[in-house]
Amino acid sequence: MTYINPFIADIASLKDNVRRNLFEEAKAHGYLIKTKEGEPYLIQNTDFHAGLLDLTNPEAVIWMKQIIKDEMLAVGSSGWMADFGEALPFDAVLYSGESPTTYHNHYPEAWAKLNREILAETERPDLVFFTRSGYTRSPEFTTLMWLGDQLVSWDKYDGIKTAVTGLLSSGLSGFSINHSDIGGYTTINNPIKDYHRSKELFLRWTELAAFNAVFRTHEGNRPEENHQFDTDSETLQHFGKFARIYAALFDYRKGLFKEAEANGWPVVRSLFFEYPEDPNTYNIDWQEFMLGSEILVAPVLSEGETTKEVYFPKGKWVHIFTSKQYEAGEQGLRETVDAPIGQPAVFVRAENTDLLGALQEAITGKPKKTTPEK
Repeated sequence: MTYINPFIADIASLKDNVRRNLFEEAKAHGYLIKTKEGEPYLIQNTDFHAGLLDLTNPEAVIWMKQIIKDEMLAVGSSGWMADFGEALPFDAVLYSGESPTTYHNHYPEAWAKLNREILAETERPDLVFFTRSGYTRSPEFTTLMWLGDQLVSWDKYDGIKTAVTGLLSSGLSGFSINHSDIGGYTTINNPIKDYHRSKELFLRWTELAAFNAVFRTHEGNRPEENHQFDTDSETLQHFGKFARIYAALFDYRKGLFKEAEANGWPVVRSLFFEYPEDPNTYNIDWQEFMLGSEILVAPVLSEGETTKEVYFPKGKWVHIFTSKQYEAGEQGLRETVDAPIGQPAVFVRAENTDLLGALQEAITGKPKKTTPEK
């Protein structure tokens, strides 16, 4: 996979071996948003300034699409992160003459639409790109969303817990297929409070992502200070195990994607989505979720936690790691479940033996037993 965003920096001042200066091209053709003085509007982005593509200019859109085709698809890319899209200044001047205040929220829609048109123009429906900014019509254009840049922390404001909160709330808002960076993204060096990705956080985020729409890592903004999937052999084995679990859900997820396309249903769901008649489900936010209608997930999202209090809605549920059954009546059932690293609290409806068998085969690496042991 590769990467693109609508910012265009003048890298000629930073590098000597520039093959093509996209900033000068865009500036010469009027493809950048402008200041009231008619100059390219340069926006501060971390430690450099960059111009922003004017998506109200049809020629600018064609130009950017050709860049993606030539510089990304032509070298074998089958997908990309279409980053940013939220940075249009309110005092910019647009090619179309529209108010930047009015167009601000439509910019991410236009950015997703530009990327989506490439799939049709290249006759490559297999291509996938993912976006983070959005507005009302973004789900119509993007192939996949992601939740942006969480802190590499355990907190519920911008850490791992918000990965679940974001999936659930966005799913109810029409963003049916969404995901987060495994391990989070934003590392902060601060004399008062440091945020560095720990091994435990990475392991738990890996477990969480195996039961999401997409299983994707990110090294973070300070890779050398973050625990990575290949930092040590234990992490690599853990990552491989949950990658196999994720792969075992291929057919099941494919069915959920079809439901999302046909009905707008989220892939990751709040419990009340499946059990609207159960009042207990309305008080659950990041603590639990459903992957479709058949899998109940109660992820461990707190440091040092090795047990999990789980609310089971009505039905029979089987723990995929131990095969222990939990039967909930009309009033539901609350149980404390062991959840050491490597065995999160994940359950499948007891009736769905095929799904349970596929998951347990992925866990053990052995084919599902068809006859009982003697």
